[in-house]
Amino acid sequence: MASRKNSAGIPSSKAKGEPATKLDQSPNKTTATFPIVGLGASAGGLEAFEQFFRSMPVDSGLAFVLVQHLDPSHASILTEILQRSTTMSVMEAQDQMAVVPNHVYVIPPNRDMLIFHGVLQLSVPTEPRGQRMPIDAFLRSLAEDQGENAIGVILSGTGTDGTLGLRAIYGAGGLCLAQDPSSAKYDGMPRSAIEAGYTTQILPADQMAQALHPGKVRPLPRQHNVPATGMSRILMLLRSGTGHDFSQYKKSTIGRRIERRMMQHNIEDAEVYARYIKEHPPEREALFRELLINVTSFFRDPEAFAVLKDDILPPMLASKPDSYVFRIWVAGCATGEEAYSIAMVVREILDDTGQNLKVQLYSTDLDDEAITTARAGLYPPNIAQDVTPDRLRRFFFKEEAGYRIKKEIRDLVVFAVQSVIKDPPFTRLDLLACRNLMIYLEPELQNRLIPAFHYALKPDGVLFLSPSESIGSHTDLFEPIHRKWKLYRAMATPGSTQSILKTGLSWTTGSNTPMQQNQTPRAKEPHIAELAKRMLMQSFAPASVVTDLQGNILYVHGDTSKYLRPAPGQPSHNVVDMAKEGLQLELREALRQAAIQGLPTLNHPLSVKTDDTSQALSLSVRLMPDPDAEHSVLLVSFQDLASTTPAKPARKPRGKISAEALRIAELELEVATAKENMSSVLEEQQASNEELKSTNEELQSTNEELQSTNEELETSKEELQSVNEELITVNTELQTKVEQMAIMQDDMKNLLENIRIGTIFLDRHLHIRRFTREALKVYRLVATDVGRPLADIRSGLQGDDLLADAQTVLDSLVPIEREVCTANGTWYVARIQPYRTVDNVIDGVVLTFADVTERVAAIAARKARNLAEAIVDTVPSPLVVLDNTLKVISANHSFYQTFGGAPADTAEQNLFKINHQQWDFPELHELLDSVLPREQAMKRRELTHDFLGLGMRQLLITAQHIVEKIDQVKLVLLTIETLPTHQA
Repeated sequence: MASRKNSAGIPSSKAKGEPATKLDQSPNKTTATFPIVGLGASAGGLEAFEQFFRSMPVDSGLAFVLVQHLDPSHASILTEILQRSTTMSVMEAQDQMAVVPNHVYVIPPNRDMLIFHGVLQLSVPTEPRGQRMPIDAFLRSLAEDQGENAIGVILSGTGTDGTLGLRAIYGAGGLCLAQDPSSAKYDGMPRSAIEAGYTTQILPADQMAQALHPGKVRPLPRQHNVPATGMSRILMLLRSGTGHDFSQYKKSTIGRRIERRMMQHNIEDAEVYARYIKEHPPEREALFRELLINVTSFFRDPEAFAVLKDDILPPMLASKPDSYVFRIWVAGCATGEEAYSIAMVVREILDDTGQNLKVQLYSTDLDDEAITTARAGLYPPNIAQDVTPDRLRRFFFKEEAGYRIKKEIRDLVVFAVQSVIKDPPFTRLDLLACRNLMIYLEPELQNRLIPAFHYALKPDGVLFLSPSESIGSHTDLFEPIHRKWKLYRAMATPGSTQSILKTGLSWTTGSNTPMQQNQTPRAKEPHIAELAKRMLMQSFAPASVVTDLQGNILYVHGDTSKYLRPAPGQPSHNVVDMAKEGLQLELREALRQAAIQGLPTLNHPLSVKTDDTSQALSLSVRLMPDPDAEHSVLLVSFQDLASTTPAKPARKPRGKISAEALRIAELELEVATAKENMSSVLEEQQASNEELKSTNEELQSTNEELQSTNEELETSKEELQSVNEELITVNTELQTKVEQMAIMQDDMKNLLENIRIGTIFLDRHLHIRRFTREALKVYRLVATDVGRPLADIRSGLQGDDLLADAQTVLDSLVPIEREVCTANGTWYVARIQPYRTVDNVIDGVVLTFADVTERVAAIAARKARNLAEAIVDTVPSPLVVLDNTLKVISANHSFYQTFGGAPADTAEQNLFKINHQQWDFPELHELLDSVLPREQAMKRRELTHDFLGLGMRQLLITAQHIVEKIDQVKLVLLTIETLPTHQA
């Protein structure tokens, strides 16, 4: 096999008959049109790889890239081993190698591997061994490069590498598989991916070929094939089942994800899938979770966060007083990484500047499961790829399962379930971060959200978007701060409230109700009629009308057809417009004098022209005083005069001079009357113009005030809605914390009661805070003693002043431990330790009492036994202690010295079996048999026996019963005296 190295120094090889896959062209290659499978494994991965490829057909149309944790100092033979399991071409990956279907590519040792435009990119690792996450790195790049064509497979291995990579593929719409933990040699990696919730299917390695069948993983087209009717029905079922409307999300994204779910169930028709959703509620929930794209990471786009920390936030925070509350909202937070990243940045700035601002960071998302994860604040060890070591040490606790956010950062963030579309936004914000949310929404909805974000921000507040998002055409609401990383400053715009109300978002519905038009109050008919009748009776009840001060008719009495007629054109009820010829000028003047000056016009003679005649009449206009009336009214009366002249053609005058003089006189009278009327009309017109001008100005001012008031009311209403939403959010967070505290309190109560240790919690003044049930055996406490000094409570201890020790511990912070005894003889180990809060503040002392009576008694018994044994060893006669089964409990030194043997061979052995059974003779049996049943106090007998190695010995053996005081065990004591042997 020929071997060579590329420009990066990476060894490469080519098997016989292997097609050339090295790129000869530019790497700017379009995304592959076939699925690419990224397989990750660690310990036990070789066996899983072999099972996988044995069941995989050679012509699947897929490309396979294997990433395994390899020893960087040894060459890998994984390529040769896997070649025996498949007929596909298996090769070690090389830098700039293009990926083609039906080929297997294996990562070389001591190399990191990514993929870009379907081309493998190899590099030398920079992280130390043990901290590398090569599977995560490759799967992330695969998701970014291939999108829906990416497939992630996690096989046997230890640790959590691959979990974040699967999350990226899951968010991109790709297929995610994990090996069934029960079939994996090491289940750490697959179990981590499964518990994180980013797996599409869980299968044994040898069954994954079925899930990767070409019909199930065919590349999804850029334009989805789900019909509009089928998609509408599916979205309607989702809305009825979950309460969330996805109709305004991008149809391409929604369609491809619906197709992905349909492929998993071998369903090709959208109507059939809609019925399947209706009949299987779990599938509806699964589709809902699939549409919620919870893909995020800590400090995503690090350069953007660097700009935020170095250029944006410092001047904003520096300008705020110490009492200021800096408000932040992270919309679409997913599992919380973005919110915690911003909180860490703000905390770093405040620590560097020494400011003591209060920070309120609201973090919301539509997915309740994601919010639960965010609230827990526990993330896998893989986040070390995104978080610097300094930040890991400063803001995280290292736990067995990963890293947990510290309390100082967790307390800054309030998490809640919220929809930016149908729920009111948080208001009076200094910073609003909404990154990679709007890219999934239709442009129309994006244009409706931007004014909502502007409404939520304070003037000069900052909007933080992702590089793929923008404010669109709303340049009047925001000005760019940093164009590359999409940071915008909110500008103060007078029409902000109107623009948000015009967006049509569901939370604004009902707020834009039109103002009711003012209606001219009308007088009550019964009251006006009675008043008019009374006045008409006083004036002989002529034909009359009652009008308001403007001449609008309110009531008509009698026949007024001789004087009034419907006005031509637009219908009008004004008495001047309806007056017949010859009456209008006089009537207008009379109304003006009565309305403005209060001067009545009484019996003013006039001539009204009818069809063929001219009727003489008298006109009267009176102001009707009525203190109970809401508006003043006028009474206009018409009364006919006796002379009625037919309208005949004028006769020819008898004389020329007299006729001309008569005509001139008539004309002069008419001109004088016309001038007088015209002067009156002009004065009235000027007065009306002045009044209209003044009224117009007042109306304009009133209109502006009403508009301003209306805007303030609408703003106040929306702010109240937002405040209410914040209160609901905070209440939800507090309820969650209360539930957690209740569980912790129950756990603590059961713990304290079950460990049977008396505990008393004292504050700094040695007053009782809390105590457990076991403490009642030491101090005579009752429930009402909480808050009282412990010195007031009588204890059952004998002569021990624990309060002095407690004060010493409080002053020196050095724990004290001692044994104490109560009057009834119970012994306790009393421990006095400082009471430390979560923030490591000393706030009192803790007294614990552990019952050690049995231990003290055992020690005393052991001491007594040791003393007894020491005394027995000084006795010159051999002594043996037996139990009721004749086992040797102990023997003194004289016994071993006289008869031989060792304690190790004698203790716990039957007397008749020790020292080669030399004590097994009938006389001794008879002695012991006579003592044991009768429990006689003492039995003495002389015995003669031939002992091995000692010869014939004459013994005086005394057997008597004794009782052990502690355990009340009945024993037998043998006292053996050696008598002189008489020789024959």
